[in-house]
Amino acid sequence: MKVILHYIKPFIPRMSLGIFIKFVGAVMELFLPWILSHLVDDIVPLRDMGLILFWGGMMILAAVMALVTNIVANRMAAWVAQHTTQALRHDLFEKISYLSCSQIDSYSIPSLESRLTSDTYNVHQMIGMMQRMGVRAPILLLGGILITLTLDPVLTLVLVCTLPFLAVLVYCVSKRGIPLYVGLQQGVDAMVRTVRENISGIRVIKALSKTEYERERFAKVNGEVVRREKKAGITMALTNPMMNLLLNVGLTLVIVVGAFRVNAGLSQAGKIIAFLSYFTIILNAMMAITRIFVMCSKGIASGARIQEVLETPEDLHVTPMEPEDSPYHVVFDHVSFSYSKTEPSVEDISFRLKPGETLGIIGATGCGKSTLMALLMRLYDADSGLIQIGGRKLNSIPLDELHEKFGVVFQNDVLFADTIYENIDFGRHLPPEDIEKAARCAQAMDFISALPDGLQHMLTAKGTNLSGGQKQRVLVARAGGLPGNFNSGRLLLRPGLPHRRRPAEGPAGGIPGHHYHHHRPAGQFHPPRGPHLGTGRGQRTGLRRPRAPAENLPSIPGNCEITDGI
Repeated sequence: MKVILHYIKPFIPRMSLGIFIKFVGAVMELFLPWILSHLVDDIVPLRDMGLILFWGGMMILAAVMALVTNIVANRMAAWVAQHTTQALRHDLFEKISYLSCSQIDSYSIPSLESRLTSDTYNVHQMIGMMQRMGVRAPILLLGGILITLTLDPVLTLVLVCTLPFLAVLVYCVSKRGIPLYVGLQQGVDAMVRTVRENISGIRVIKALSKTEYERERFAKVNGEVVRREKKAGITMALTNPMMNLLLNVGLTLVIVVGAFRVNAGLSQAGKIIAFLSYFTIILNAMMAITRIFVMCSKGIASGARIQEVLETPEDLHVTPMEPEDSPYHVVFDHVSFSYSKTEPSVEDISFRLKPGETLGIIGATGCGKSTLMALLMRLYDADSGLIQIGGRKLNSIPLDELHEKFGVVFQNDVLFADTIYENIDFGRHLPPEDIEKAARCAQAMDFISALPDGLQHMLTAKGTNLSGGQKQRVLVARAGGLPGNFNSGRLLLRPGLPHRRRPAEGPAGGIPGHHYHHHRPAGQFHPPRGPHLGTGRGQRTGLRRPRAPAENLPSIPGNCEITDGI
């Protein structure tokens, strides 16, 4: 709830005005039955048409004012809810964008997606309803009780006797409802994760004829969501019938007692009519309060999930320190890392690369090649050991500055539903000639030129209207589409291929248990033939350009090129 109050705070003046207008509208509604009672009991018996028209006009005026004020207040409430949720959703998206990879892994992507969508929607609904009904309903409830006291205290006492039972009912339902809705959202997270996995892996599913298996898997998680939704719904569904029962019992008692009092001459017909109108108002107010509690149960549960993400502390801290004089551009010194913190993904890795040198790392799938790339870019922090770039420890380089040094294509990288040009540019506002140059370097210009719109060809989501090889070339062009004309080093990560094991020699130390190509000066390294998912690069001035780049790799400017092969 704290995070919701924080985002509502800037809109308090507008909310206050809306609450005041809502208050005026509620008061006008409360006056209508009172005017009716006065008209029936005091004015009509006088047979004065002028007074009858006057008080009839007052009723119409009160009804119109109630309508107008409610419309204006509801529009203001909607505006506040929209802008509050917009700010909340913006900050939540920004926070998710800056979460470390380990933090994203701990939350899971489907959970973050549901917090950004369904949870913010629940908060939006709660804020809107609290302004629309959270003010009006209590005023109508308390105001109706106070006015009925002036009409007939005995009948009011009969009505008030039912209210404690209603209050206990609302409290019990809301207390049980919040944890139920928290569990429901967790079930939704699991369902979203299953749907996401199914859609992204649809080709594999069809190729292995596992469509029926996936249907069963979805049916299982969908059934769990339905079970939790049913449990929460049943709990909340008990509220309205129970309230109706209690209020109908109260209404019956009021009618019976009121009839006896009219026959005894202790009350008037107009007061009984007004009293029944007020009873309806109080009934609707109590029902509205119940709906408020239900919506608040959802909103508070969702707000807690959002707050959990927003308050997640930063775990990749930058420690400023002076760079060291080093002849090596990239240094891994006894680096170890584990995703699970139990079984190591990479263990005791050491190598050194001078500017202009190339190191090819070859190993079986899962041996840690991609992990080395992730550690080098500080997507994760190493558990032990030292990583340096240009004589600077990795944790002393600001992340934005560090990532600008690389152009990277991951194994499962994504193309967006935009033109090829925009996918290569990626918001960097590069000159058209640089875009075209990057495409040529990635050997993508031939098929791009054959397309009807060339670089302006529109891609579908994830680039599904391109072949696998074409997508990879566009991704390589994106990674290489940065300014600069230096190519000072490559780190080549490829699956294990038949290759003669060499001992470690020279400045590039070996990686135990892996096949590797010893570093050679750039331009003399010839990697094994085969496809590459991508090449990246970074920027640094004062570095020499290789004499002749490898034939099988595009010559992309930069200072650290990474290829993660498949």
